[in-house]
Amino acid sequence: MASVPSLASTVQQRLAEGLSAALPEAGSADPLLRRSDRADFQANGILALAKQLKGNPRELATKVVEGIPANDVLKEIEVSGPGFLNITVTDEAIVRTLAARALDDRLGVPFAADAGTTVIDYAQPNVAKEMHVGHLRSAVIGAAMVEILEFTGEKVVRRHHIGDWGTQFGMLIQYLEEHPHELDHKDAEVSGEEAMSNLDRLYKAARKFFDSDEEFKTRARRRVVDLQAGDPQTLAMWQKFVDESKIYFFSVFEKLDMDIRDPDIVGESGYNDMLTETCRILEESGVAVRSNGALCVFFDDVKGPDGNPTPLIVQKSDGGFGYAATDLSAIRDRVGNLKATTLLYVVDARQSLHFKMVFETARRAGWLNEDVKAVQLAFGTVLGKDGKPFKTREGETVRLVDLLDEAIDRAASVVREKARDLTEEEIAERGAQVGIGAVKYADLSTSAARDYKFDLDQMVSLNGDTSVYLQYAYARIKSIFGKAGDRTPVAHPELELAPAERALGLHLDQFGETVAEAAAEYAPHKLAAYLYQLASLYTTFYDQCPVIKPEPPKEVAENRLFICDLTARTLHQGMALLGIRTPERL
Repeated sequence: MASVPSLASTVQQRLAEGLSAALPEAGSADPLLRRSDRADFQANGILALAKQLKGNPRELATKVVEGIPANDVLKEIEVSGPGFLNITVTDEAIVRTLAARALDDRLGVPFAADAGTTVIDYAQPNVAKEMHVGHLRSAVIGAAMVEILEFTGEKVVRRHHIGDWGTQFGMLIQYLEEHPHELDHKDAEVSGEEAMSNLDRLYKAARKFFDSDEEFKTRARRRVVDLQAGDPQTLAMWQKFVDESKIYFFSVFEKLDMDIRDPDIVGESGYNDMLTETCRILEESGVAVRSNGALCVFFDDVKGPDGNPTPLIVQKSDGGFGYAATDLSAIRDRVGNLKATTLLYVVDARQSLHFKMVFETARRAGWLNEDVKAVQLAFGTVLGKDGKPFKTREGETVRLVDLLDEAIDRAASVVREKARDLTEEEIAERGAQVGIGAVKYADLSTSAARDYKFDLDQMVSLNGDTSVYLQYAYARIKSIFGKAGDRTPVAHPELELAPAERALGLHLDQFGETVAEAAAEYAPHKLAAYLYQLASLYTTFYDQCPVIKPEPPKEVAENRLFICDLTARTLHQGMALLGIRTPERL
């Protein structure tokens, strides 16, 4: 089905036609329409037009209003202030537009006209290390952007740039070579989490040894050379670490209710064969230069505390490659082989300078240009209730699985308290959906760039801006249909709408605009804010507009059921784009 024009676009068109008819000399002037709290819409374009035509804006506005013929969309146009137009649409137009949206599986949301291919780099855990709270935001924000972009018609290629290469693996492999008994799994059926705990413990022991023993440090560095040279025994041990880590990653992402696929995991090691070539291209083109033996890229606006330029080091003086070489090779691969038109990096804001330099280097090299852009969707830090970085009482970084398990337990308690006729199995299932939804929504309802406080008490609350509030609104609508008997949802454009119906209807019509805005600005928090407002408006509608009892006239009941149904579908679709489940019963 073709996309359904929103009320805003229909009103915009009617006003533009009125402007052209009343003021032919204005050409195709933009009415500058926006939503308003004084009416349904406000148009401000006549102010600029009056300046252009050297006329009185209020007189021109009056002339335009008089030139718009009576129609079934515009109920009232009032000239306000120096020449604003306050516009109220007809109830009929609201219901007809919603009815057209309801006929479409996509709720009338259009595909983007300029859809391309986005490679999105998100959810980047490290091999041999347990995932902690710091890994949460990249995964949650990235997964939501995948869903939102795909829904608008963008071709999305997922990339999980896991940390699976470098000095730490020489250190870890050498330590294990010298302490082989430390990785013995006594139980053949050891879980991914237990295996990862063992690896994490080993990593910390190896790091301690590496930092305190110079001879071991030398042996570990030789092992890195063996790894980079492809020594079979060293590679086999490295592969074992990677495989065990992936099993663990998949278990954590499954708990997060996220779809992570093995072919999408292309870590640092995936670009090894390109590093030398990347450096050669940069050096031969003059983008990078040798400085004290290292291959560097310099920038006029990046200087250290001493005032001297701080370069991007692509290759170290000892011949080793840093993160920059890998990131630049990844850009070459994503542009050249994956044919990306956009590269989106969901990465901690603290890495912003690194990516600024990497992107500028790629631009100088010609890998990024007018046809291909790179964007860092930078996110802030997860804080504890005290507003400080989230740590355990012992000062350790909080393990992600512990956090998720606590959220699920807390949510299951809330569900059990409210549940009337759910089995224990259903309570456990809903607890996971509500708990994980609460964690995701708390993250996604905050602008990515901002830090946010991780407060489970607030997250699983039925009141306020939480996913539980939205999930409960959805379940409440579904319960209405269980009591509706033989009444069915039918749109009745001929009916007059109550204020709460109008407000809810006008907001429902904004869904497509909101999705498009969230996609274009990489701003999932705008979709979360829209959904919270939708649930709030529905709560007012539910309180003021009886659907079942006291029983309204048949047509009114059918129209209200229709509004309920479209609200439920919009909540369900919107929450799905954020990666959050909407249980039908809570």
